[in-house]
Amino acid sequence: MSQDTTIKKVQSEHSPMGDMGQKYLVAGKRLSMRLWENVPRGEADPPHRRDYETVGYALAGRARLELEGQEIVLRPGDCWLVPAGAAHRYRVEEDFTAIEATSPPAEFHEDGDIR
Repeated sequence: MSQDTTIKKVQSEHSPMGDMGQKYLVAGKRLSMRLWENVPRGEADPPHRRDYETVGYALAGRARLELEGQEIVLRPGDCWLVPAGAAHRYRVEEDFTAIEATSPPAEFHEDGDIR
């Protein structure tokens, strides 16, 4: 059985953008990474659910994460987890920058959709 030894390097300025402003960075077979950079202040979208688990790390700004009746404020240095299938939404209160990893990978499609 051969082992996958592929190395991937992605420069974020060349990364595809999703329809919500996220940059898709690098993706493997079991996880992917994306960057939310300088997301402007704004009202939250209606709660939604995803088929993947998300972990995040806040780099700058402030956002509020509402998840299944719970609410937390995200500030630089904070980490969070959104379980797969959990109803959640984000409200940006101060221009927000964060990195997230998803498993299985959240994939970019040419129509800007996330699957």
